[in-house]
Amino acid sequence: MFTTPLPPQLSDSNRRIIDTPGPSLRVYQVWKGSNRFCLKGRLIFGPDVRSLFLTVFLIVAPVILFCAFVSNRLIDNINHGELIVIICVVFTIYDILILLVTSGRDPGIIPRNEHPPEPEEVDGSTVSSDCPSSHNGAPSLPLTKDVVVNGIVVKVKYCQTCMLYRPPRCSHCSICNNCVERFDHHCPWVGQCIGKRNYRFFFMFVSSTTLLCLYVFSFCWVNISNITDDEQCSLWRAFAKSPVSVILIVYTFIAAWFVGGLTTFHLYLICTNQTTYENFRYRYEGKMNPYNHGCARNVVEIFFSGIPKSKNNFRAMVKGDSSSVYNASTTLGHSMSPEMAKTSFDIEMGKRQAVAAEDFTDIHRQIDSVEGMERCGTQPRHTDWDSKANWEITPDIQILAAEFGMGYGVTDRQKIHGSL
Repeated sequence: MFTTPLPPQLSDSNRRIIDTPGPSLRVYQVWKGSNRFCLKGRLIFGPDVRSLFLTVFLIVAPVILFCAFVSNRLIDNINHGELIVIICVVFTIYDILILLVTSGRDPGIIPRNEHPPEPEEVDGSTVSSDCPSSHNGAPSLPLTKDVVVNGIVVKVKYCQTCMLYRPPRCSHCSICNNCVERFDHHCPWVGQCIGKRNYRFFFMFVSSTTLLCLYVFSFCWVNISNITDDEQCSLWRAFAKSPVSVILIVYTFIAAWFVGGLTTFHLYLICTNQTTYENFRYRYEGKMNPYNHGCARNVVEIFFSGIPKSKNNFRAMVKGDSSSVYNASTTLGHSMSPEMAKTSFDIEMGKRQAVAAEDFTDIHRQIDSVEGMERCGTQPRHTDWDSKANWEITPDIQILAAEFGMGYGVTDRQKIHGSL
């Protein structure tokens, strides 16, 4: 007569995963893009946010040198020379604040869909015979559709990642992995996309940095001029007496060409109502720009129109557990984007870390014991044992088996009962 030990009971850590609901997370904690968040979702940056420290250093370092080594002679030789230092410091603080506002706010991210739109939901578009077909032979969504903007037909593309038709002037940033409204470019110096909600601040940052460079450049020359007048020496002798002024003159001259050229270029884009992306891709000089309303109206649109509210609430609460996220990713199949599967896997892995190694051994032992008896035929046909107490695979074990990919389901349990 064969006897089989009772299956071991579930451990406390296993039961906590099943019996307790999933933790309440915030949107920024399960965000599918590549962004970095600070202050619990109040600030959003790009994945290259570390470059922001380099940008701040390149701005602050020359100002510190100017105030420490150049301003002393200016204060002594110029009436109210203290104002020169105060203005420089205040201007620098303003420049850094504008930089942080540009980098730390939502640039205009469009929330991605959980499901692709149905073909009949696509306004003004029909699925044609030349559209690519899905794996089951059914026609998929058209890759583009036509939208009329100011009487001009504009083609908008379907984003496979965000599963939506991008609005006009919207593009998908491959670095941040988001669709951004009025996408201009991704700026590595700012560490953020430049779009509809922060373009104004980006231009203010670039232009103020240009003015700060010219300010330091000018007063360094004033300091050199004072040295030549006070000591009746040549220009080269004055350079030797104030080498920091020479370094700052060269540095600010090069920087002013860079940020000044960028400021001039964006002034042109603002006056013609273009983005950097559109200027390099479409070249509106050869055809009519559907967004150009004249120089004056274009300037008003950029600087004096209201900034639209963010379409994302990064601090909103979302509920879900590992099993629900895992099931959603497997049932939706090809309808889901790869980023959704990645997020599901991340949450799932966070749950699995709560399960100790011995808990996996318990689950495997329970399932292997039943499968082994079925294969070897050790289970008697007629028994007075309590079959439910000894042989039934409980629902919580099924959930864990499905969650951890053990492949033991209801069909196998029915085979066991059928052999009783």
